[in-house]
Amino acid sequence: MAASREEYVPKKGTVSSVIWNWFAFERSDLEQTTPRCKVCLKSVASKGSSTTNLLQHLRQKHPGEWEKCCAQRNERDRGTTSTTRTASKIQTTLTQTFANCIPYEKNSPRWKAITDAIAMYIAKDMVPMYTVEKPGFINMQKVLDPKYVLPSRKYFSDVALPQLYNSTRERIAKELEEVSFYSATTDLWSSRTMQPYMSLTVHFINNDWTLRSVCLQTAYFPEDHTGEIIAQGLRDALNSWNLAEDRLICMTTDSGSNMIRALKDNAWPNLQCFGHRLHNAIENGVKDPRIVRAIGVCKKAVSAFSYSWKKRRDMTEVQAELGLPNHQLITESPTRWGSRQRMIERFLEQEKALVRVLGSDKKSRHLVPTWQDLDVLESTNKAVKSLQEFTDALSGESYVSVSYIEPVLHLFKTSLLQPWKEDTELTKTIKGNIMQYLEEKYSDPVKEDILDMCSLLDPRFRTTYIDPDNVEQVKKRAVAELMSPANNSTPQQPCTAVQVRQEDAQPQPKKKMTLAAFFKKNAVSSPNQSEEEKIETELKSYLLTPDVDPDTNPLEWWKRHQPNFPRISVLAKKYLSIPATSAPSERVFSVGGGIVTCHRACLKPEVVDRLVFLAKNV
Repeated sequence: MAASREEYVPKKGTVSSVIWNWFAFERSDLEQTTPRCKVCLKSVASKGSSTTNLLQHLRQKHPGEWEKCCAQRNERDRGTTSTTRTASKIQTTLTQTFANCIPYEKNSPRWKAITDAIAMYIAKDMVPMYTVEKPGFINMQKVLDPKYVLPSRKYFSDVALPQLYNSTRERIAKELEEVSFYSATTDLWSSRTMQPYMSLTVHFINNDWTLRSVCLQTAYFPEDHTGEIIAQGLRDALNSWNLAEDRLICMTTDSGSNMIRALKDNAWPNLQCFGHRLHNAIENGVKDPRIVRAIGVCKKAVSAFSYSWKKRRDMTEVQAELGLPNHQLITESPTRWGSRQRMIERFLEQEKALVRVLGSDKKSRHLVPTWQDLDVLESTNKAVKSLQEFTDALSGESYVSVSYIEPVLHLFKTSLLQPWKEDTELTKTIKGNIMQYLEEKYSDPVKEDILDMCSLLDPRFRTTYIDPDNVEQVKKRAVAELMSPANNSTPQQPCTAVQVRQEDAQPQPKKKMTLAAFFKKNAVSSPNQSEEEKIETELKSYLLTPDVDPDTNPLEWWKRHQPNFPRISVLAKKYLSIPATSAPSERVFSVGGGIVTCHRACLKPEVVDRLVFLAKNV
């Protein structure tokens, strides 16, 4: 006797056919070998997973249910196989089949686009030219586009990269033609193969008030590095780009005597790199014999870990045991600003682990620092730690930095290098020596005039950090510069007769005067005023504008307020492009070091110049 419908259970596992909506199994049929129809409750013979008999039973015995089953099957098939069926109906033609096998023509847009992209990759990422011959690169190219035939290494070195260089040079030359004033940085460098190079980078603010930095050359410079020869080399570099010397506002260099002499011979305004100045000031501040001895002990202890993997292993175990940070020791590098302070700071952080590891080995027990050495290092670190962050902050080339120099010096004098009661006598001495060195180096009236003008034109500072006795003189100098023929290029925006008639015909409704409107009103010059009086009025209005948040980008501020101060904005665009450090040239040498490697030591100087130019400018 058949069971009732309540005692039926559905088929186990994944159901792939809609027929099982009409068939099920008795609960007692654990193996589910005999399916039964849910409509008539009759059993239907079925072998394995075959559903043929089930379909036949439903079709013959229950035509109405069979129609419902067919409708569900058609609906499911349309949802799951429509895409496959459509794709299967599309057949590739013989012409398309041959086209997919024929490689690109060398003058086709697709071939040129891929070749240009590979040339850009070689130039921007500074990869060797032989990369295009590597099996891995060739395989990747074939997978990405089998129709592209990769040119030879010689093609990229003789054709593709020179074309990219020429187009990039033309673009930059056209950009420089629109520049009214520019500043520059330069430095000398020796490659891995001991070939000397001189870099030149120019900085300017374009019409969109964006600070641009462009590396013009990394020229081979085999002559003696005397001031006279360097001066001639710099003049030749500017002439090769048609840059007039009278448009050069300032050149930032290191403190080398030959570089200072070169700029003096050319009669170019210049600043010495703030990073070098601060580094030399710190070096001058730590000349005390006690400090020299303590730093020597620190260097020897650090070097003991640099050449011993066993000590590094033991150091890691002791750090975990003492709960110290798992940090490696830092080695001082003479060419890295602030590396000595970072070495001392890390040494003091890992003092307990250092003492235990060094003391456990009788060969290195003599390197354990004494308490006197640790006290000296603590005093030194406290004096110079807060100064290092300013070097990195002033080394940027995408934002205004030169106007920060006077505020930073003021901060050093009134706070960071001010002796405090809790300072040790050694800390006070170090601070005093550093501040004395900086005051001496920044007492040059010519350099002070440049820094005063840069501070005046930064809306965040204006006259705040200028010596009160010099404020009026700086204002007069600003007016005099704007009156000179070189700066008398303020764009005029005349109002046409049509605009006048339209404004008369459509009077604007009277608005409530805001605070900003008072300043705009003051900035409007009387028609009877002379040009000098107009400049003075505009300068006064600029100095009376509300205070600006210190985080404000001065270039964005000038972009918004240029219509209000069209004359003063000319000076701002002129002076705010000066970099505070020579870090842009240092970065050029880092790029050069990534190009002239041990695997590419035979590159010719003209090739090095071209590759560095592309890596910095594409």
